[in-house]
Amino acid sequence: MPFDAPLSEQARLRTTRPVAYWLFGVCAMLLVMIVLGGVTRLTGSGLSIMEWAPLSGALPPLSEAEWQRLFALYQKIPQYTLVNDGFGIAGFKKIFWLEWFHRLWGRLIGLAFIVPLLWFAWQRAIPRVLLPRLGLLFVLGGLQGAVGWFMVASGFFADATAVSPYRLVVHLGLALALYAAILWTGLFLLRPIPGQAAPAAPRFLAVLAATLAALTIIAGGFVAGTHAGLTYNTFPLMDGRLVPDGYAMLSPAWRNLTENIPAVQFDHRLLATLTASVALAAAWAGRGTAAKLPLLVLVLAVLLQYALGVATLINVVAVPLAAAHQGAAVLVLTAAIVALHALRRPSLDSR
Repeated sequence: MPFDAPLSEQARLRTTRPVAYWLFGVCAMLLVMIVLGGVTRLTGSGLSIMEWAPLSGALPPLSEAEWQRLFALYQKIPQYTLVNDGFGIAGFKKIFWLEWFHRLWGRLIGLAFIVPLLWFAWQRAIPRVLLPRLGLLFVLGGLQGAVGWFMVASGFFADATAVSPYRLVVHLGLALALYAAILWTGLFLLRPIPGQAAPAAPRFLAVLAATLAALTIIAGGFVAGTHAGLTYNTFPLMDGRLVPDGYAMLSPAWRNLTENIPAVQFDHRLLATLTASVALAAAWAGRGTAAKLPLLVLVLAVLLQYALGVATLINVVAVPLAAAHQGAAVLVLTAAIVALHALRRPSLDSR
C-alpha cells in the first residue's frame, strides 16, 4: 500500500514499521563499525593498507606476490620502521585482516542501506518528505569512506606512527552524526506524531545530557588520538591532583583542549561526570513523563560507560575494555536520542 494514500494508524504502521526496522538494522551495523574502528586504532592496524580502492579493495590479496607487494608498501611508512620493524609478513597479515574487514564492513553497510532504500522507495513505503534526507545520508555515508582514507593518509607522513587526532575526531564525529540521523528517522517512522507535551524541565535536561554526551565522545576522540589514556592511570586523582599540573601549558590556549595530554584527559573526565550528573537529574525530572523508561536507560548506559571508562584507564587502555568503552558510548547516544524523541514538543513536526 503506498504511503501517500489515506491510511489508518494501523495501516500506516504496517507500511512504515519495516522501513524503521531496516534503519535500526543499519544503526546496529554502524555500531559494529564504530567498535571495529576503535579496535583497528588500538591494535595499530589502521595503517596496514596503503591504498584506497573502493571497488577492487573489496577483494583480499589472492596471491603471495600480492601479499608481498602490499607488505612492501607498508614497510615504507614510519609505523613499520619505528614500531613494527622486523615483524615479518606473518605479523603484517594479522593487522591487515582487521583493517580489511573494517573496510569491507563499511562497504556492506553501504549495500545494506542503498538496496532496501531503492526497494522501499519503489514500493512507496517511505514518506516522500524523507526521501531526500535518506538520499543525502547515503551520500554522506560514501563521504565517510573518503574521510576515513583522509584520516589514514595522515599516518603516512614522516615520523607519524598513528593518524592525526583531528582527522580521527572528524571521522568519528561524522559516523556518530550519521548514526544519530538514521536512528531519529527510524523513530519518526514509528511515532511521527508526538504524544502529550512533556514539562520543560526534563526536556531541557535531556537536551543538555545529550549535548554533554556528544561532547564527551568528541573529547574521548582526542584522548584516543593523543594516546592520553596511557598516562595518569589512576582515578579520581591525576598524579595525586584533581586538576593535573600543566593543564594550560600550551599556547594559544585552545590547543590545550586538543593537544595537551593532561588537559585532554581531565576534560574528558569532567565532561563524563557532568553527563552522568545531568542524566540523573533528567531521569528524576522526567519520572512522570512518556520518556521515563528511555531516561532510566540513559542513566544506566551512562553509569556503565563511566565504569568502563575508569576500568579502561586503570588497566592502561586494554584493548577489550577500550573497545567496550567505545561501543558503550554509542549506547549512551542511542538512549539520549530515544529520550529526546519521546520528549519532543507536539507542536513540532519533528522530522
